Amino acid sequence: MSQIDIDPNLTVDEVMRRWPATIGVFIRHRMGCIGCSIAPFHSIEDSSVEHDIPVALLMAELMAAINDGRAETPSPRRSASGHADPG
Repeated sequence: MSQIDIDPNLTVDEVMRRWPATIGVFIRHRMGCIGCSIAPFHSIEDSSVEHDIPVALLMAELMAAINDGRAETPSPRRSASGHADPG
């Protein structure tokens, strides 16, 4: 299986939703990204600057978590109205 590569411009929220294994990285760095109202808007790069963590380090740790877990959570299906489809 090939390695998954991520872009530092992805939002923190998207990364945590798609690859739940990354949540531990944010927790280890004592980043309050989980549940933060800014997470849907802050990129990984924005967040690394905000928390004074080198972006290369954060990216390496996130990619390691992703590639160790290799599981991506599928995006919820959306109905025509834009709401999550429960079925």
